[in-house]
This record gives sequence, structure tokens and C-alpha cells, in this order.
Amino acid sequence: MALRKVIITCAVTGSVHTPSMSPHLPVTPDQIAEDAIAAAEAGASILHLHARDPGDGRPTADPDVFMQFLPRIKQATSAVINITTGGSSLMTLDQRLAAPLRAEPEMCSLNMGSMNFALFPMLDRPREWQHDWEPKLLEATRDTIFKNTFADMETVLERLGKGCGTRFEFECYDVGHLYSLAHFRDRGLVSGPLFIQFVFGILGGIGADPDNLVHMKRIADKLFGDSYQFSVLAAGRHQMPMISIAAAMGGNVRVGLEDSLYDGRQLAKSNADQVRRIRSVLDGLSLGVATPAEAREMLALKGGDRVAF
Repeated sequence: MALRKVIITCAVTGSVHTPSMSPHLPVTPDQIAEDAIAAAEAGASILHLHARDPGDGRPTADPDVFMQFLPRIKQATSAVINITTGGSSLMTLDQRLAAPLRAEPEMCSLNMGSMNFALFPMLDRPREWQHDWEPKLLEATRDTIFKNTFADMETVLERLGKGCGTRFEFECYDVGHLYSLAHFRDRGLVSGPLFIQFVFGILGGIGADPDNLVHMKRIADKLFGDSYQFSVLAAGRHQMPMISIAAAMGGNVRVGLEDSLYDGRQLAKSNADQVRRIRSVLDGLSLGVATPAEAREMLALKGGDRVAF
């Protein structure tokens, strides 16, 4: 009997962690490209990408910065490139869409609702900050909302989905986000196979508890039947336990320094470290790893030859 194939997504840098938290966090375009390529070589078939200011590492939505690493990754690997439409809670929707609209990628992330996206508890750990913007950004999340209204989501689905042929990693941080996705499905704005990322452990969203994973899957099964694939990401120390459970339940997995800075009890020296660790778990569960071509087929993607970079 053939092994079931699991899609490994690697979220290379994100906008949650800051340079002072780990010397291994990719910041410059060179670092992002090198880490992404190494993660693909280790077995990641989807690369989820944010950009950072090359000077000080703060999150940026500048498409010119994205274009310093996107073509390099595409030339060096066959992995699916997945560009954020989230960016950070301090960016406008137009800013968040600038790079995806220029790149017209196969896949983009799409958060399925507005929410409190609280990062300020990370200030509780004493550390020497390299840049003034780091504690200020974390503190700002105490009194800001990550805005993704129904109008915002309609805009993304129309301009990127319909306009560019991009499909989505639908990021669901709570059960209500699944119902919002079903609403768009019922209106014909999205169609299967849906790729739903269950997100656990962000303060403001659902907690990183195995019972919550079972509940999210039960509701997704009720709403979407067999017309979806699910994947799991979990923040910080919950990363590996939660995604290992997800793989055993029939799901896909996401790793990467966006979600956790660690590989076991040590700081991960690269994104590839986390890819290799989850690969060893999948091997122990007698599960295979999907190639980029297999991931494209599973998710009905348009193919890397139809992107704009």
C-alpha cells in the first residue's frame, strides 16, 4: 500500500519574531533566499514568505524587497511559493497586497477574520534589544487589531484569486473562521480543494490544545466534507507536538522560524532544521513527504510557470 503523502509548509521568517530573539532568524533578502532554498532541499514543498527591511529586520510590505529574493528561490527550487497577505497588524490592506499583486504567486495566505493578535507577552522575557522598533512593535499589539473584514477578504479573493489565479492557505485562528470560510464557499467565491491552516497558540485565537485540534477538524469535516485539506501550525513550544498529532490525524504540517524559533530545546539554526525534524516524525509514522509536484496536484495550483517573477 502506498504511503499517504504529507505536505510540509515552511514559514521562513514571518513578522512575529524579531532579530533580538534569535541570531538565526533570516532578515536580509540573501538570508531569506538561502534559508528558503535549504528548507526546500530538506523536504518542504511549500515556502510561506514574508519580507523584512534589510537594514533593521522590521517587517516590510515593499514589493521591491520581495523581488530581491522571490526570483532566486524560484530559480533554485521547484517548491510552491506562498506569499503572505497578512504582513503585520500595522500594515494597511493595500500595503499587504502590493507584493502578491506584483508576483501573482500560485498561493497566498489569507487570514479568515479580524482578531486580536497579541504579541506583547513576549516582552515579559528580559533581553537586550538590538533595535528600538522591536519592543515598540510588540507593545503595539496590546491595543491594535489585525483587521481582515469581510470586505477585505472579498477584495483579496477578487483581486488575487479571480484576478491572478492564486489559491489560498486559509488561516483559521478559531472556529468562527471556519464558518466565515464556509460563507465564502456558499457564495461561490472559493472552491475546493480548500487548503485550511488551523492556527493554534496565538493569544487572541484558539489555544494550542489537542482537544481544540480535534474540535476544529470535526467542524471542518462538517462544513467541507472531503473537499478540503487541512494543515496545522502551532506557536512556540507547541509547534512539534501539535503538528505531529495533526499528521497522525490525516493532516499536513507547517514548520518554520515564523512559528517557533526552536528545534527541540535548542534555538533552530535554520528553517531546514525544523523540516528535518518533522520529516523524522513523519517517517516514524510511516508517512511520506509530498513533493512540490504532488502538492500542486493535491491543491489544484496553477503551476510555477504561471507566476509573474
